[in-house]
Amino acid sequence: MSARSSGPTLSRRGLLGAAAGAAVLAGTGWTLAGAVPLGDPAATIPAPPDFPADIPLSQQQFVNWAKTIRFDAVWTATARTADDVVRLANWAHAHGFRIRPRGSMHSWSPLTLEAGQDIENVVLVDTMSQLNQVVVDADAAPPRVTAGGGASIESILTTLEANGLGWANSPAIGDISIAGALSIGAHGATYPAAGETVIPGQSFGSLSNLVLALTAVVWNPSAGAYELREFRRAEPEIRPLLAHLGRTFVTSVTLQAGANYRVRCQSFTDIPWRELFAPPGSPGRTFERYVEEHGRVEAIWFPFTETPWLKIWSVSPEKPAASREVQDPYNYYFSDSLPEELTDLLGQVVRGAQGVTPTFGASQFGAVAAGLAATGTKDLWGWSKDLLFYLRAATLRVVAGGGVVVTRRDNIARVINEFTTWLHERMTHYASLGQYPVNMPFEVRLCKVDDADEVLVDAAGVPDLSPVRPRPDRPDWDTAIWMNVVSIPGTAGMPAFFREMEQWMAAHYSGDYATFRSEWSKGWAFDDEGGYRDPGFLGETVPAMYRTGLPSGQGWDAALAAFEQYDPHRVFSNRFLDRLLP
Repeated sequence: MSARSSGPTLSRRGLLGAAAGAAVLAGTGWTLAGAVPLGDPAATIPAPPDFPADIPLSQQQFVNWAKTIRFDAVWTATARTADDVVRLANWAHAHGFRIRPRGSMHSWSPLTLEAGQDIENVVLVDTMSQLNQVVVDADAAPPRVTAGGGASIESILTTLEANGLGWANSPAIGDISIAGALSIGAHGATYPAAGETVIPGQSFGSLSNLVLALTAVVWNPSAGAYELREFRRAEPEIRPLLAHLGRTFVTSVTLQAGANYRVRCQSFTDIPWRELFAPPGSPGRTFERYVEEHGRVEAIWFPFTETPWLKIWSVSPEKPAASREVQDPYNYYFSDSLPEELTDLLGQVVRGAQGVTPTFGASQFGAVAAGLAATGTKDLWGWSKDLLFYLRAATLRVVAGGGVVVTRRDNIARVINEFTTWLHERMTHYASLGQYPVNMPFEVRLCKVDDADEVLVDAAGVPDLSPVRPRPDRPDWDTAIWMNVVSIPGTAGMPAFFREMEQWMAAHYSGDYATFRSEWSKGWAFDDEGGYRDPGFLGETVPAMYRTGLPSGQGWDAALAAFEQYDPHRVFSNRFLDRLLP
């Protein structure tokens, strides 16, 4: 058994965390406000009454990933232990406050705070500075890692790698807290090639499917207080908490892992989109072909360009002669730092000169193609972690629309072809009217649905609210196709376009063909003004995503009942969650 050092020196993880924190708002004109401790006359919001004196509390700024939710001052506590979180929950219950966990703030949706809400009765709890321990037990069966809720995914995978272990799937940005990632059913771009089976201990589904046990703060009616409770994967009660949308507070989690492996990642920028996204059975260099050969495929298609940026990951125990070995993640530096000519165009778009969008799209693609050549990153090889993480926290902030389509493997080409055909037609139509509601790329990646058979302990099932949970009535639907379109916040016409797109996806990918689900962390429930607003989508469409085809003891209603049981006083909620999860 090994543990990461918690001594006084700044670890590599700590250094990365500090750098990420400083860079979160780089280039946006915003800087993190200096913390104002409780009792300081500089505080601008009322002090919480009778706050536990030994738990650090200060007024801090909160800004989400897309910069669409901003608060200059929110009371933020630093929980040093899980018991601190319990004390905060009981204090909040006694004083009419709400507790919201704060990780890296890498979010789009209002699951932590909602824009414009009253924050005078809210205390955020910083999880990442103290609740971040990572311990690996490589000798357990299966091998496992236990992490505090605030441990970053990168720190976990770094520690696993040191023990010869890893995961098949991970989000592209590593600074996300593990509890935050699990709360929304985070995923990666790992999908099996034809005939490939998962390495024991890993999973092709969401990170939530790796959970063996977790500890959360829940209400004990007998004691009349909140307390810590451990939930094991064999207990049905754990299913709602594996992707809980912020309706509980997870203090630690244990996840399984499998033998680490080497990966090759190749980039291509010369395949026309009509060829790449061709209908099923088409000849040539198609997305469908590459999925069959390699499984792990991602395409990024910039607006009004002809050739997407295609990335293909392949399991490769030995270094191919043409590949360059890397020993650290985040190798596409050009995707994190825009050249001056591109930032100039971006400035014009932001100021309302949307007619430059085609030039901006071409410049984005040009920067990628030139960056790949200049940095020698077209063909990389290394440990899985170093190829799974490829975006830094400082990359350009955007708003995302779209979601995931769950269907059969043999529908992959059809799903992508139909969407890209629709997207091209609609963007061309709006351009003919002089309108450019989208100015950033379309992205597509794959994973599998959550599979309880991949869990190497007794499992009571899959996460209730995971976007990639399977449909028991459709066991042939084994594939999750993530499709998103992104655009700069504030772009004229963007919310209405995303609403049109979302409504089309929900209607089109339905019936016996497929099912559509929103991606919890990103944009959904759009009306003409913005996301998370459409009452019909929030009250009917979203719940149906987790009711249709599921037994009564699973899915939406089971999760709501569990949240009410574990937190009847809604200490772990906010105004938006009160509407979404009534």
